[in-house]
Amino acid sequence: MPLDEAELEYFNRGKTENPRFWDRLGGEPSFEDIKILDLGCGHGSLCVYMASKGAKHVIGIDINKELINFARENVSKNFPHLEDGITFLCCEVSELPENEFDIIVSKDTFEHIIDLDKVLDEMKTRLKKGGRIYVGFGPLYNSPHGDHGRAKAVIPWGHIIFPESILIKRLNKKSQKKITSIQDLGLNKLSLAEYLRIFNQSDLSIIFLRVNASSKTSSKLFSQIRRIPFLEEYFSHNIYCVLER
Repeated sequence: MPLDEAELEYFNRGKTENPRFWDRLGGEPSFEDIKILDLGCGHGSLCVYMASKGAKHVIGIDINKELINFARENVSKNFPHLEDGITFLCCEVSELPENEFDIIVSKDTFEHIIDLDKVLDEMKTRLKKGGRIYVGFGPLYNSPHGDHGRAKAVIPWGHIIFPESILIKRLNKKSQKKITSIQDLGLNKLSLAEYLRIFNQSDLSIIFLRVNASSKTSSKLFSQIRRIPFLEEYFSHNIYCVLER
């Protein structure tokens, strides 16, 4: 049975984004002969990328079983030469062995994790001493499109301009699946300040930190505007960070 075209297109889009992900983190590390965890691996494009670069073994985890099934099937059909070096699991990071990984990577996932401080602590425990976490994500909730379009707020910053109760009421009118909070849409609503607090309190060393990592003109403009203290939260749209145990 052929792979779903829409899912394959999403995977291929991820492939094109991977070099940019590492560039925004200051350059990719060496993957040669190390064990790597990809938290929130989705369709598995980053796992395939790192395995193709010589990783000893890459484990990709996600709580979405359909994505894990796609990732397994895609590697089996399209990257059979990498199949022995990649494992996809539908599980939480807390279910994995401790002190196991040289590197943990997470791309476009942190904005969706509700108990991020607890999950980051679990990630730290899975790292070997001296191991590093490479993370990049956005848009941040307080930025123009921080609701990822899920709140259907229509205008930039609409999801924070309009009361949450009104947004939820509008969404529930049009959907059979009712929600009671924005978190039910898979967004943690954390601010830039809250992310930085979590990183600083994680007992991990911050090796690299960049906000608004993008070459787009709009991002460069945002970086200028965010220098104004009371506008910083609203013009910070992504975070790229390297943490070391």
